[in-house]
Amino acid sequence: MIDDLDLGFDEPERGEKGRHRRGFVERRAGRSGGGRGKTIFALLMALVLLGGIGGGAFYGFDRIQNYFVTPDYDGAGSGEAMVEVKQGALIADIGDTLVTADVVKSTKAFIEAAEANALSKNIQPGLYKVRKQMSAEKALAMLLDRKNKVTNQVTIPEGRTAKQTYKLLSEKTKIPVKEFEAAAKDPEALGVPDFWFTRKDGKKVVKSIEGFLYPDTYEIAPKATAESILKDMVDNFLTVAGKMKFPETVEEKLGGVTPYEALIVASLAQAEAGNKDDLGKVARVAYNRVYGEFPCNCLEMDVTVNYYLELTGQKTKTSAEMNQSELLDTKSPYSRKLKGLIPTPINNPGKEAMAGAMSPPPGKWLYFVAIDKQGHSAFAETYADQQRNEDRARKAGII
Repeated sequence: MIDDLDLGFDEPERGEKGRHRRGFVERRAGRSGGGRGKTIFALLMALVLLGGIGGGAFYGFDRIQNYFVTPDYDGAGSGEAMVEVKQGALIADIGDTLVTADVVKSTKAFIEAAEANALSKNIQPGLYKVRKQMSAEKALAMLLDRKNKVTNQVTIPEGRTAKQTYKLLSEKTKIPVKEFEAAAKDPEALGVPDFWFTRKDGKKVVKSIEGFLYPDTYEIAPKATAESILKDMVDNFLTVAGKMKFPETVEEKLGGVTPYEALIVASLAQAEAGNKDDLGKVARVAYNRVYGEFPCNCLEMDVTVNYYLELTGQKTKTSAEMNQSELLDTKSPYSRKLKGLIPTPINNPGKEAMAGAMSPPPGKWLYFVAIDKQGHSAFAETYADQQRNEDRARKAGII
C-alpha cells in the first residue's frame, strides 16, 4: 500500500532506498507535521532531559543533533559540479549521486526535499550543472530547472536515409561514421525483432537497419556509443510502431502484405509525398502499382534510383538529371522497373507516413504529380488523366 510508505526515514536504513521513486511525493494521510517536525520535537525533548540532568551533559549535543536532525547544507552553495541523473534513477539514487559530488550533505535531506515538492517527479535523466554544498531544497530546484541541464541533443528529420542519419549523429557526437556503419550491420543485435524481416511477396529478405532508425529528437548520453545510440533509435521505432499497432493493423487491413513490406511502402510515401496530406494516397499508389493492374507491376519511382546511387557512393540526381540508362536499369535491386517491391525501405519514415502505409485510403490511383508550391499532388487512375494533371503542374510552374 502506498500509505504504508514513510519518507521521513525515521530509521536511516539504506535498504529502504528502493521504495522511494521520483513520482512518489505525497505525505501519509493525517501527518500534518511531517518527519522534520517530528525530529525537531524529539530534539527539544532531548534538550529538556539533558537540561534536567545538568549543563555538563551538553557535550553530547552534536551527536544527538545529528541523530534527530537531517544533515543538510545551508544556502545556495558555491563553485560548480556536474552530476548525471541516469534513466530510471530513484530519488535515493539521485541523492547518492549528489552526496558523492558533495552537492548535498545527505541522501536523506534530498529525499525529504523531494517528498515536500510534488514537482520532484519531473526530474529528467541527463547531465546537470549544479553547485557544491547546497541545501537539498535548492539542489532539487536546480535539477528541476531545465536551464541547468547540459543538453547534447540531435534531431533526425523524417525521411533521412541511414547514411544521412550516421552523418548527422557523427557531427553531433564526434563518433566516426564508420562506427555507426559497423554497429548497423546487425539490425537484430540493435533490437530489431526477427519477425520484422518477413516477406510474402517471394522476394529475398535483406536485413537492413534502414527504416528502423526512428526520426525524432534524441538526448545523447555523455558516454554514448554508436551502438547505444542506434539501439535507442530502434527502441523508439518499436515503441511508436507498437502504440500504433502497426504490425497488427497491416496484417488485418492489407491481407497479404507483411509489416516489413508496409514499412518499405511508408518509406516510399515519405520520399515521394510533397505534403503530409498525400502520404496515404502515395502509399495506395505504390500498392496499386505493385499488386494491382499497373502494366509492369513495378514502382516506377525515381526515388528508388536515387537511393541506389547514394547506397553505392554516387551523387544523387533530380528526375530531370537522370539518364535513360539509370531510369531503365533492370539490374539494380532498386530499379524503378523492377517487378514488385524493392529489397528494403529507402529511408526512415515518420509516424504519419507509417500510418498512411498501414491504413491507406481506398482508391485506384496509379499516377500522381505535384500541382502546387505547397507540395500537394493530383492523383489519377489513367495515364490520360495523369497527362492532364501534368499540364496543370506546368501552368503552375511546378514542372
